[in-house]
Amino acid sequence: MRRLTLALVVLALLCAASARAEEPVIVALGDSLTAGLGVAAEEAYPALLQARLAREGLHYRVVNAGVSGDTTAGARRRVDWVLRARPAVVVVALGANDGLRGLPVTAMRDNLVAIVTRLRDAGARVLLAGMRLPPNYGAAYTREFAAAFDTVARTTSVPLLPFLLEGVAGRPALNLPDGIHPNPAGHRLVADAVWRALQPLLRRGGD
Repeated sequence: MRRLTLALVVLALLCAASARAEEPVIVALGDSLTAGLGVAAEEAYPALLQARLAREGLHYRVVNAGVSGDTTAGARRRVDWVLRARPAVVVVALGANDGLRGLPVTAMRDNLVAIVTRLRDAGARVLLAGMRLPPNYGAAYTREFAAAFDTVARTTSVPLLPFLLEGVAGRPALNLPDGIHPNPAGHRLVADAVWRALQPLLRRGGD
């Protein structure tokens, strides 16, 4: 029921974005790191991207399609909902929960390829954000996990932000007490990193 409720909320946001056709849409498709678990909505990196776009005079609308706890399999099932917004750009920031649950890397990779391919076939420009795991998951698994994002980016010919939490992960001052999710200061650094990677996909004045 909780997952259904979250999905309906995301769908409502996407439909609202679609209704404002004068503003091209950027969708941030992800999990709790994107949803902004533990921080206010306006402190999560998608909202900070929206503010940055406004300051830069770029007329896009950012939709936060992050669902806490989501895996790549779950996100793959809701890609068609994302496409209802007719996004110009999609930031795909997924895989953390696959890794934390120790799910097969091959399945995660295949799901990401399917997600990115579906989005690109629908006309969206895609930025893929990579993830990393702490070393206690074992050297072999963490290497295979990290390499999967490079493989997906090469296979689908999309740009890669190597690590969504670069400079944030493992730093207590930038994370909530759980040590996993960024606090407001951490989200500001994430937003800066996404912004740098996103700029080449944006067009002045929108699409």
